[in-house]
Amino acid sequence: MIIGLGIDIVPVARIARLLERRGARFLARYFAPEEATADAGAERIAGRWAAKEAAAKALGSGFADGVRPCDIVVLSGAGGAPRLELRGAAAQRAQRLGAVRSALSISHAGGLALAVVVLEGGAA
Repeated sequence: MIIGLGIDIVPVARIARLLERRGARFLARYFAPEEATADAGAERIAGRWAAKEAAAKALGSGFADGVRPCDIVVLSGAGGAPRLELRGAAAQRAQRLGAVRSALSISHAGGLALAVVVLEGGAA
């Protein structure tokens, strides 16, 4: 049963400007070390940022109630497919909602990064 759905779209150029101006400070503040590798590039970081926003929407809280961008971690799963790892307040909120699984899809085209997150609960 779907208990949360979120979608977000981010202009890659916006993230490129942030990386240019704030670089390591931006990455350290909003990303886990394993997400923000030096070779990630603006397109990949934009996709991961869109995924964080989409996950926050799927949680129904946005970045409020203690949920921070660094609590939502986007990792590469089997075969390079993206997967979510919720930590801290995001994990606690997901547990309160009854989420047992998440699905994440990220796409890039035309200078935009898009992400969709679905949170699933147990059987109805």
